[in-house]
Amino acid sequence: MAQIKLTSTQRRKYRVRNRIRATALAQGKPRLSIHRTGTHMYAQIIDDLQGKTLASASTMDADVKKGLKSTSNKDAATAVGKAVAAKASKAGVKAVIFDRGQFLYHGRVKALADGAREGGLEF
Repeated sequence: MAQIKLTSTQRRKYRVRNRIRATALAQGKPRLSIHRTGTHMYAQIIDDLQGKTLASASTMDADVKKGLKSTSNKDAATAVGKAVAAKASKAGVKAVIFDRGQFLYHGRVKALADGAREGGLEF
């Protein structure tokens, strides 16, 4: 069988996700997983024990998109963070582990995390 060569982005994604999953399973907390594209931000809270998504939000949601000029800036990321925190509190989630995936913790990723903290999530 041929061996597949991973790119540096894929290696970083797998390394971060494996560490986060191990910590989340050990502490029994769900993880807040994010994804960033050029035009949108996505966030979801995943319970790895049950394999279910408890809450999710993105800049494509009508209630998040309503008051934004652009879906690809820090203001939009903060709005997604607040929205996912509100949905998490309805689902009974107070503490999560932040999974940034392959994305570096600055800019829109940091803004989303700050928005989730403002919304009441602890991590």
